[in-house]
Amino acid sequence: MSFQAYLDNVETTTGLTPRELVAAAAEQGFGPDSRTTPVVAWLKETYGIGHGHAQAVAHVIVKGDRISSKHVGSEGSHRDASDRLWLDGKDSRPADW
Repeated sequence: MSFQAYLDNVETTTGLTPRELVAAAAEQGFGPDSRTTPVVAWLKETYGIGHGHAQAVAHVIVKGDRISSKHVGSEGSHRDASDRLWLDGKDSRPADW
């Protein structure tokens, strides 16, 4: 599953876009200076999402919308089309994203 697919699945489960989850995390005091472990715990407890999905969202909360280019354009199930993640909702993502 691609990184973007993890975020899309979290949106389906929670009804919140990744950007809305980043805002909710900020209200709880989480952001770029946070450690990942407490953010993951908060996401799992608050939204009932699994560990891997919480890790993906926590990455966005702590590190922003950029991912390593390691899997961009690579083969396999974990490939992404871009090193940038779409945070404004899967239904609003442009077809050429």
